[in-house]
Amino acid sequence: MGQLQRGGSGPDNKPLRREEPLLRAPGPHSAPCRETSAPPGQHPPKGQMGEEGARKCVPPGTGSRSRRGGSGTMAAGFKTVEPLEYYRRFLKENCRPDGRELGEFRTTTVNIGSITTADGSALVKLGNTTVICGIKAEFAEPPAESSNKGYIVPNVDLSPLCSSRFRPGPPGEEAQAASQFIADVIENSEIIMKEDLCIANGKLAWVLYCDLICLDYDGNILDACTFALLAALKNVQLPTVTINEETGLAEVNLKQTNPLNIRKHPVATSFAVFDDTILIVDPTAEEEDLATGTVTIVMDEEGRLCSVNKPGGSGLTAAKLQDCITRAVTRHKEVKQLIDKVIKSVK
Repeated sequence: MGQLQRGGSGPDNKPLRREEPLLRAPGPHSAPCRETSAPPGQHPPKGQMGEEGARKCVPPGTGSRSRRGGSGTMAAGFKTVEPLEYYRRFLKENCRPDGRELGEFRTTTVNIGSITTADGSALVKLGNTTVICGIKAEFAEPPAESSNKGYIVPNVDLSPLCSSRFRPGPPGEEAQAASQFIADVIENSEIIMKEDLCIANGKLAWVLYCDLICLDYDGNILDACTFALLAALKNVQLPTVTINEETGLAEVNLKQTNPLNIRKHPVATSFAVFDDTILIVDPTAEEEDLATGTVTIVMDEEGRLCSVNKPGGSGLTAAKLQDCITRAVTRHKEVKQLIDKVIKSVK
């Protein structure tokens, strides 16, 4: 373990999906790893500190030291009545109620190979936000307009299991938007070339069903989903497939498997905007609700901007947007280093 819509429809001519459960006990190839660690008594590097080791920040008027229990009760009451003003008092001190600085991410962990019934899987935790990604590979006929390409079908599931804000039934607006975001990241970043999924031109191709299920929702779902997808794709092992020239049927060699050709490593970094001017990274669900806007930047290892997701809200100046991109480049290096460490640990 080391510390990433529903609403996407399948391709034409694809076979019916096998309904197999994705959630299973961790397999033997799961490897633990944390994004940050430090010797006892020392704090992790800035930007990588978990909530447990976070510096406690107490701005004037919200004091955590209680006199006869009064101050603590008043602070809790103030947060309930005026949550935005409560946050503003922390932001003026360049910190947040959970102890993080404005540019500090929550502790991030990743575990690959968690689902033994999937062809590739990964579990990612970003603070309390937890997303598991399972990938199933199936055969399909290539699309008529692109006879040398396969398919990648992402699906983000935000069920009542992860948060009371979601309801049973068809996927909601946020789940559909998240699924479309992941589909856009796959397409724009070229994480996998669809030509690599073709087995026989015009005859047979792979379909990768990427199910991303949120187990615990506490904000910044796009970062967690992107990371989980990348880690799961790097965990995929596909059997060797050949076409018998005499019978025209596919022959699968389960004993000989090959990893996917991951060409790029996109990493998403999300920001929340307060009062049109203050930027904070890795917002929690509460911070997203109070923010005047959010923006997500996706970068690859070459420093190329793969995607920008800005669903309305406060506008950003060119200088603020450039600041977001700069921070996203730094975040990419941290995530890439973490996933490389986890992949290496299971080989």
